Parts: sequence; C-alpha cells; structure tokens
Amino acid sequence: MNYSRRIIGSLLVLLAVMLAPSISKAQDRPEEKLGWKLGTQAYSFNRFTFAEAVAKTDSCKLKFIEAYPGQTIGGGVEGKMDFTMPAEKRAQVLKLLKDKGITLVAFGVVNADSPEGWRQLFEFAKAMGIKNINTEPKQEDLPLIGKLASEFKIKVSIHNHPNPTHYWSPEIVLNAIQLANSEYVGACADIGHWVRSGLDPIACLQKYKGHINHLHFKDLSEKSRDAHDVHWGTGVGNIKGVMQELKNQKFKGMMSAEYEYNWLANSADIAASVENFRTYVKELK
Repeated sequence: MNYSRRIIGSLLVLLAVMLAPSISKAQDRPEEKLGWKLGTQAYSFNRFTFAEAVAKTDSCKLKFIEAYPGQTIGGGVEGKMDFTMPAEKRAQVLKLLKDKGITLVAFGVVNADSPEGWRQLFEFAKAMGIKNINTEPKQEDLPLIGKLASEFKIKVSIHNHPNPTHYWSPEIVLNAIQLANSEYVGACADIGHWVRSGLDPIACLQKYKGHINHLHFKDLSEKSRDAHDVHWGTGVGNIKGVMQELKNQKFKGMMSAEYEYNWLANSADIAASVENFRTYVKELK
C-alpha cells in the first residue's frame, strides 16, 4: 500500500512539473487564450539594430516580432533585413531569433516592384516561417498578390496609413481585399492611424469584420495628425473597447505593438502598455 502511494505521489509531482510551464504561460500571457499573439513591430526600435529589437522585445515580456525592410540586422550579422537576402543570411537571422526565443510572425510594411519581386517576397516569407505579409500595394498588383497568397498559403494584409495616403479608409481597403480575391488576403488594422484620420477605431473594426488578419496596436495622445503614442489605455484610442470588439469578433492573430515616440527609450513604454493590455484582457466580457 505504501509503495502504491509513493508511486501515485511521484506521478502527481511529475504531472505538476509537466503542467507548470503551460500554467505559467496562461498567467503571464493571458491573451494567448483568445488566440492573440501580442508582439512588437521592430519599427518601434528603428534607432537600433534588428538584433537589439529582438532583445528589447524579450525585455517587454513578448515572444513575437514583426520585422520591417531596411533595418540593420546587427548581432554580428552583416546587412539589412530585406526579402532579397540570401539563404545564408536568412539562416543567421533565424538563429538570432531562436537564441532569444522570439518568433518572427510578420514582415512589413513591404511592397515589390514586379511579379518576380512579389514571388521572391513570398518565397522569403515561406523560408523564414513568416505567416503574414503587411503591404500597401498598387491596385494593379492585387490579383497577382491574391494568387500568390493562395499558392503559398501565407496571409497578406493591407495596411492603412493616415489620410491622405491611399489606404486610409476601411472602404478602400475592403475594395482592395475584394480585388485580390483570396481567402488569405485581409486587413492589417492600424488603429492609431485611424485615430489620426479622425476615424473611430471600433467602427472601422466592425467594417472589417471577418477580414482582420493583423493589427498595429497603439494608443494616441489626441485625435489629430500631431498625436504621439502614449501608454495603452491612457489615450484617446479606446483600447479597452477595441479589445472587446476583437474578442467579440473572435479575432485570432498577431497584434504588433508599434510605439513611434520616445524613440531611444521606448521599450519601457511598450512594457507598460503590455502590462496594461494584459490587465484589460482579464477584464473582457
């Protein structure tokens, strides 16, 4: 009997040890229960190398990153982040990410100049394990982009910058999605740029329902082109309402923290925003 109890006790201890990482993950990153991958847009750290952006992402208690074209790689790797980089360079970047435990989920905002360039971009994304390409393409490229997205089974998301840029309004983006004609093509909702354009982010998300692949997440100081980033939940962007709407829509995908302010020391701002975000997640209905 005592022997059996010892066996059962040992099994319970082993089970507790095995479950501990998943329990800790659920507590530390509650958003993942909703299918949300909260990470950074490396552009937040554009005064630094990509290697430094990866380290800063880790310091913010995040495990996902969106890279952008043109950032110096760093970390002992020559060159810049670009979809034309050779296989050897791609392998070095992937090792850099693996060493920090960070996953590269998205790349953008990026465009290509030719059909060959678009195919090369998709081949790069496939090789790097990238799940989503954020872009603001020419209208005439949309049918090709849709075909490539379906062929490679990689999501493509039309990103919005503020008015007067072409894709500033949800209606224009939705029309582009229709022209691409692929289940893999949707929207990258930049909620801060909607605020800069005088739009209500929740109303815009509702227009996008069923088409949201990715988000650029930010909160702003005011509703104008002169606004700057502030800690999430302290600005005019109605972050709690945005999060509730995304949960209501059963959105699943990456949200890139993009903090375009206090450029030399904004990792602390992102960390504070992440802390607020995770508090709000637990309060969602």
